[in-house]
Amino acid sequence: MSVQDASAGKSGPVGGRRARGDGVLAPWAEFGAQLRHCRRRMQLTQRQLGRLVGYHHSLISKWESGTREPTAGVVSGLEHVLNARGVLSALAGAGDERGRRPPVSPGAAFSGPLPGGGEQRPLVPGRAVDDWPEWLDAHGCALHVGAQGCAVPPFGDLVLLPDRLRQARVTAAPAAAEPDLVHLVLALLDRCEHSALRSTSTTALGTVEQVLRSLAAWAEAADAAQGPPLVLMRIAARYAQLAGRLRMQRGQGALAMAWVAHGLRWAEAAGDTITRVTLTTDLCTLARLDGDGPSALGYAQALAGLGARGGWIATLAHMYLARGYAATGDGAECRRRASLSRGGLDGLGGRDLAQAPWLADGQGQLRVESAVAGGLRDLALLTGDRATARGAARAAVLALEQVPAGMLPTRLLLTLRLADCHAGAGELDAALELATPVVEQAVAARRRTISHELAGLHGHLTGTWGGLREVRDFQERIRAARADAGP
Repeated sequence: MSVQDASAGKSGPVGGRRARGDGVLAPWAEFGAQLRHCRRRMQLTQRQLGRLVGYHHSLISKWESGTREPTAGVVSGLEHVLNARGVLSALAGAGDERGRRPPVSPGAAFSGPLPGGGEQRPLVPGRAVDDWPEWLDAHGCALHVGAQGCAVPPFGDLVLLPDRLRQARVTAAPAAAEPDLVHLVLALLDRCEHSALRSTSTTALGTVEQVLRSLAAWAEAADAAQGPPLVLMRIAARYAQLAGRLRMQRGQGALAMAWVAHGLRWAEAAGDTITRVTLTTDLCTLARLDGDGPSALGYAQALAGLGARGGWIATLAHMYLARGYAATGDGAECRRRASLSRGGLDGLGGRDLAQAPWLADGQGQLRVESAVAGGLRDLALLTGDRATARGAARAAVLALEQVPAGMLPTRLLLTLRLADCHAGAGELDAALELATPVVEQAVAARRRTISHELAGLHGHLTGTWGGLREVRDFQERIRAARADAGP
């Protein structure tokens, strides 16, 4: 079917559906009209409805006009908020010619066993709440998506958080009825994430998992009373991601994977593509830390399937594909993906950076060049090619230049990676000059990613120059640091 035919009013296939010339997906036109009717019956504006279901009002407009298909989880949320009595679900089922999976039930998802729970710590996590924010940034509120900033309750309210979460569970309150509580939970998440980026400590884990369990209980109760609590699922997915990363840093890969799996389930059911993407990158990292290159590559390929051919998701996919192909020894594809990730970063527009603000400015270059350095370094180790190792070193230098002050874990990791790149290039003195001053910090960090880099460097130096005095001195320094750090 030609473009001219479509513009003349005849229908043509669009993603498996038939579209009218004005871009409306024909099976969804009736759904959109009914959605508009239900919203107006409830005397809600598009902006108000968007806040209740956790989506920007522009998406509400697209659903009502039939130009965008809502996910199954979104339809369930709209059903609940608008008291549509199954009408919207019936129209959505008729509108999907391929059939759709039933939405994931939060009750079923949250009622299963959750990882951890044995670490009992005060909910107020000390240093994790330094510089308590007054406002959530424009991207930080799962309840008021697209808002310019939401006020955060004062730090002192944290002592009431366990009781407030418990009360919300007892009453099965919808998240929209507890905006201050939601903002408090999100602000705490922000501070715990801040701590994880700037400190080698993982003590925030107890707080994160404690809140997660309370969120799960609240979401389960809300689901039983009113339907899928999409906002709570989106928040829980983000908490699960942080819990998984902290477990990973402790070397607890199985528990980390369990949290990632829960997070993916909740993010998918809530229609949260951004969190699904970043959780999938965590799967790539976990597989790579376990030495499973094919699985790391497979997860990276799955990541590529979550987005369009361009944009920020494609850029992330190229980054992780570069590392996956390196781990499986495919040098040509590793280099191609590295180049595509750099080009993709340069081509990101305002819409991409609004969805992934952590790729803006120097932070995007930090992530891309760190991944390129890791991929090329891994490839150099497999091939023994010193030119590839020097290319990895150049990327690592570019990444290190973008590390913000105070981001100690990232600086330690990249310093050891750069040292390993120099070792791969045959530059022993440069490798030792970089690595020796940070040995004690790296050992004391007790972070899986940092210890992985240190172990790789140690093995590389020992295997190539193990008989040299300066290498033996470096080995002794590592042993002494481990003895000082204790079990």
